[in-house]
Amino acid sequence: MPIYLDGHSTTPLAPEAMEAMAPWWHAQVGNPHSPHLSGMLASQAVENARAEVASLIGSNPQELVFTSGATEANNIAIRGTALAALEGGTGRRDIVVSAIEHKSVLSSATSLRTWGFRVIEAPVDKNGIIDIPALERLVGAETLLVSVMAVNNEVGSIQPLGEVIRIARAAGALLHVDAAQGLGKIEMNCADFDLASLSAHKMYGPMGIGALFISSAAQLRPLPVLFGGGQEAGFRPGTVPTPLVVGFGAAAKVSRQQLAADAAHATALSALFLEELRGRQVRFFENVSWQQRVPGSLSLRFPGDDAVSIIGQSGDRISISEGSACTSGQITASHVLRAMGLTHQEATETVRLYFSRYNTETDATDAALALSEIVVR
Repeated sequence: MPIYLDGHSTTPLAPEAMEAMAPWWHAQVGNPHSPHLSGMLASQAVENARAEVASLIGSNPQELVFTSGATEANNIAIRGTALAALEGGTGRRDIVVSAIEHKSVLSSATSLRTWGFRVIEAPVDKNGIIDIPALERLVGAETLLVSVMAVNNEVGSIQPLGEVIRIARAAGALLHVDAAQGLGKIEMNCADFDLASLSAHKMYGPMGIGALFISSAAQLRPLPVLFGGGQEAGFRPGTVPTPLVVGFGAAAKVSRQQLAADAAHATALSALFLEELRGRQVRFFENVSWQQRVPGSLSLRFPGDDAVSIIGQSGDRISISEGSACTSGQITASHVLRAMGLTHQEATETVRLYFSRYNTETDATDAALALSEIVVR
């Protein structure tokens, strides 16, 4: 198998999560919403997992609503909050987002324009860090919600959430944080947020499960955007998938215990990889300085080389992805890289990598060799 370095897209599943889920796929059967013993055992497993995830983010378990992932959580947070404002008579109609948010945030926000909301994008600097003075000018008395991600999913830039919190609170606005890429990679405390979106498969858990943190202290709580049986405290309907939730909880427990060790490991491997590239005389630029990116994350530009071509030629040896997105059959420059000031050409020369808990020094050196041979050739 190729060396896997696409952890921003999805991380490998932790063995602890796999082991925890295994019985719930076949041996232990029960709908966690059913009143019999099997259902009660499943419900207990779900609540134990909820407590593990809550412990990782410093919240009360009852403040967590399980979803299918961060995309759904983002939709509930943004569209649900807008619905609550409309029904509650709140006059604020501005939604402020950073220019480099995930598309599920940007699309959710822009969909609100038909409801009379104004969407304002805050710029970022060359390192993909939100421009705090600009944000301060854009957030005011008309702002309903500020949405800024914890860590960018393309370039790994860590956002100054302390300053964002200060600005949102001063204006009396709600704050939503897409924490999908920060969870399990950096210290994450959601106590000062109103809303936070989480994803299991970005932190060594299974795909198909995530959560939305909804603060019990939030002045306005989102309304549901889906309707059904009223599970998950009425915020999100549908049967909670016990195996996936159990895997999420197990992954959260391991991440909490290994947070510092994982960060040190990922930092060392990414540094070794860059050292190997330099030693092989490969010319490249780091789009985000190491001080401002999440441990293990690299956004690299290879001048004169097309990222799609590099990825295609290296696909049987390393798994990496590019800083471009395919939309309707057209290759378009990443909105994140363009917002950071890169030209269209520079954006299409960019690849992204992430060294995870399960990568080794051999992975780093072999990946550098493979990439250098392709770039030189």
